[in-house]
Amino acid sequence: MKSGQTLTLSGAKTQHVRKQTHTVVDDTPERSILARLILSGQEVPDDPLEELHGLATTAGTQVVGELIQRRSSAEHGTYLGKGKVEEMRLLVERHSADVVIFDNELTPGQIRNLEKAVGAKVLDRTELILDIFAAGARTHEARLAVELAQLQYSLPRLKRMWTHLSRQAMGVGMRGPGEKQLEVDRRLAQKRIHDLKEELSKVERRREREVSARKESPTVSLVGYTNAGKSTLMNALTQAGVHAQDKLFATLDTRTRRWHLAKWGIVLLSDTVGFIRDLPHSLVASFKSTLEETRQADLLLHVADASSPDVFAQISAVYAVLSELQIEEKDTLLVLNKIDAIKSPAVLNRVLDRYPNAIPVSAKSAKGLEMLTEAVGEALGREFMDLDVDVDPADGQLLAYLAAKGEVVAKQFVDSIMRVRVRMPTAAMGLVRRNAVTIRPAKMQPFVPSDLRTSDDDESMKSSGEVPRDELPAELPDHSAAANMTDSSPDVA
Repeated sequence: MKSGQTLTLSGAKTQHVRKQTHTVVDDTPERSILARLILSGQEVPDDPLEELHGLATTAGTQVVGELIQRRSSAEHGTYLGKGKVEEMRLLVERHSADVVIFDNELTPGQIRNLEKAVGAKVLDRTELILDIFAAGARTHEARLAVELAQLQYSLPRLKRMWTHLSRQAMGVGMRGPGEKQLEVDRRLAQKRIHDLKEELSKVERRREREVSARKESPTVSLVGYTNAGKSTLMNALTQAGVHAQDKLFATLDTRTRRWHLAKWGIVLLSDTVGFIRDLPHSLVASFKSTLEETRQADLLLHVADASSPDVFAQISAVYAVLSELQIEEKDTLLVLNKIDAIKSPAVLNRVLDRYPNAIPVSAKSAKGLEMLTEAVGEALGREFMDLDVDVDPADGQLLAYLAAKGEVVAKQFVDSIMRVRVRMPTAAMGLVRRNAVTIRPAKMQPFVPSDLRTSDDDESMKSSGEVPRDELPAELPDHSAAANMTDSSPDVA
């Protein structure tokens, strides 16, 4: 056929056939390899990658391999040693992995070097958590907070990303194109960060006004490690029907519901984002407005997963975040949830030995909820408490705190313990409950130091039913709900 000639079929109409294109969407999850470097002297749980496995699954990846190395220090260029990097490359190749996720924080240079060495994308713990938050943010406020945290994480890494376009060594006015591009990127990122902070500041001030306007009812806030069962407990207490799911960071936004507390009335119960160890500081700062309910609550319910083998570290991580938010002194009840998942009583007893005043409950089966509601009612019903607090004499911080926040009536040494009689506001009991050796409700009989007490004083105390201070047992045997108050834009329905 000559060029330009049209081919037609005799007796047939020319038909124009439109080609149909089909877009194939690959919805299979990314395959991930988990990695962690454990430094000398670092305390780790029995399964060092258990939490990272949960984070990776929450992010939507399929975990196909794990790698752990123990070293005295991290390798400067690749974080892991040369042999482990090669082992990781083989794991990636064998499992056709798409991403390697580290349970550590890596520098931009280390990430770049590892990606070249193993032939797969590399994420560190912070970037993974930010990705989970970005996927789970539903409200405008949460999206602003996550975007701000992501930009603050990325900004220091821009310089390393553009090193191949570095400044040329010439005079003024002869800068290379690389630095110009870097400056543009940094300026745009800094401007967006400034705008986000301004917008979040307005949201925070509005949230403060909204929370303050609801002070006609007492407020209780649920805090705790992620996936400790806070939302399930909220549903059990208020029949709120809020979203509860067995995964990390299922809740990112504050939800507030009315809770009818027996013998008390209406209480506002709030549930918000869960905490985690090594929570990125940028996220904590960004979510301050979201956590305003917690900051202004009259009482905190610290919900811990008693069935977790890492429960002690999780409780400590929550207190660390509360300290960063400057609300660690707030009155707190420690609630040990998920006791229905504990197969051996020895497991629960191990936790209660450390936190004898904690309240064991099961939000799923409603076991222990009556004891919890009684404890919450008593905690809210006492604005001030008269207490005998046993303090380690070396704990100068707690002694100073008692003097600053309460009215110290008297002090007395009993064996090697300093016993302080003090009148304390309930809202300032957080630090006392965590650091005191023991706490007893004070008898309203005069507190007379033993070196000044006479036999008539002792007889008077015994006749009133009070045991003299130097004859009290070293530990408080009472584990009733009344004595078990311990440390250790939102919608209202």
